[in-house]
Amino acid sequence: TNSLTMAWRLCKNLSEEQQRYEKQLIFEHPAFVKLCQQLLRDARRMTRGDLVFSLHALVSLGVPQNTLLLQTLVRVCQEKLNQLDNRCISVLATTLTGMDKDKNVSALQAGLQLLVEQRISSIRDIFVLQNLMKCLGKDAPVFLKKKLEMAVLREIDGLTFPNALRMFFALAAMNYCSLPILNPCSKKIQENVHDVSFRQLILILEACHALQYRNVKLFSALADYVNSTAYLWDKRQIILFLSACKTLGFQPTELLDIFAEKVTEDPDFLNLKNLLTVLRVYSRLNHVPRVQKHLFFEILHSCLNKCLPQISNTELLKAVYSLGILGYLPQRALDELLQKDSKDELTLPDDLKEQNTMMLRCVKTCMELDSPSFTKPAFVLTENMSSLVSLNLRKAREALIELLGDENMFLQNVQLPYRYHIDFEIRMDSDRKKVLPITATDDHPDSHVQRWLAFLFAPVSAFCLGTTHPQGKLAMKKRHLNKLGYHVILIQNKKFQEMRNADAVEFLKRKIYSEDASSFPEAAVQDNN
Repeated sequence: TNSLTMAWRLCKNLSEEQQRYEKQLIFEHPAFVKLCQQLLRDARRMTRGDLVFSLHALVSLGVPQNTLLLQTLVRVCQEKLNQLDNRCISVLATTLTGMDKDKNVSALQAGLQLLVEQRISSIRDIFVLQNLMKCLGKDAPVFLKKKLEMAVLREIDGLTFPNALRMFFALAAMNYCSLPILNPCSKKIQENVHDVSFRQLILILEACHALQYRNVKLFSALADYVNSTAYLWDKRQIILFLSACKTLGFQPTELLDIFAEKVTEDPDFLNLKNLLTVLRVYSRLNHVPRVQKHLFFEILHSCLNKCLPQISNTELLKAVYSLGILGYLPQRALDELLQKDSKDELTLPDDLKEQNTMMLRCVKTCMELDSPSFTKPAFVLTENMSSLVSLNLRKAREALIELLGDENMFLQNVQLPYRYHIDFEIRMDSDRKKVLPITATDDHPDSHVQRWLAFLFAPVSAFCLGTTHPQGKLAMKKRHLNKLGYHVILIQNKKFQEMRNADAVEFLKRKIYSEDASSFPEAAVQDNN
């Protein structure tokens, strides 16, 4: 056991390539074969510690799982399971996490789960608990996850930074979002953020995504750390970090600006894969750099042109769509895309058809509405789809009726050209102090109306995390409605639903009559951030 464990310890700190070479030397060594034969003969006479540590070392060294030696050790562990102490249980749990599921491994894991259920109250070591959580995984019954949570909470006061990191990953492995555990772990990580490696940064964000854990303070601390040490990171590492932030809907504004500067200074690293990732990040988060934004877009456009000979149809569509969301039209790529569309070369499998049809439609809408030659129409043809309002908009409808006195003072469920839809529409006079009845403005569409208000009640997920900054698709819709002559009022529906009725009415009153909302839509058309 000591020989095998030492062999693993010597290997584990080597690079991946060195590990492969050293393991090959170990496997080919005559003494290793004799060692394995002796282990096979003595398996049932070994102490519990030697048994589990030998199994752990062999699995870690990469001995094939289907060998007689490993299968024998797994079966002996099953037989001696009740004899294992907490330390041995922890080692066994770690070993099983690295093994594929087969008949013997599944049986051993099921037995370990029963043993944990019996002993959970006696396990005081948070490290052991973490290993058990990783081993039992997402398939563990809910009652056992709750027991493990309570066991961890008993020891949470002594939480160290390394344990806080491991606990994040253990909860993600178990797919169990425990706020009483995650919040103190998050705080401990923030306090020691400068000790977090790059790989751990990514794993933390991925764990938060898996657990649907949204902690703006944690994300901001991680982003600030990367921002302050950006000169140490490779640009590809920053791309990975930004991509993980994009998945969470979190906008690290300063880091996005710094990375845009790096792109403008040295665009050569932007191969096709990196370019597509950058486009997805900036379009999803609706981020336009504060400085040199035109140069940034021109460089992305130039890189896209260089990639055109090797780009697939789907990738071309996604790239043009991402730039379109940001209000930029890459002419050469756009021409090639439309040419492929006219020849029906964009035909795709059924599982991608709906999404790609939507993207192509958005691109064509951007071509028309974002074109410099487009002028605001004097009158937009609308269609009132239905008098029925969905449940999540009833509160808004009632508040508008109370505020304006009559349901004839607004339209609801309004369908516009370009397949755009708005929840409520209000029309105001030339002084922008009075709401006009819908019937009166329909009879004389040009005479009275100076300001058209479009209310969009959007889910929280349509905004960047912890802000009122709209994400890409919603920002594009707002920009296009501005082009059509509407002043758009974006409202996070969840927060609106939480308001008292009187507060909801007052909130809408401020939105309709406030001075800051009185500027004409044209002034905000280019304000994409």
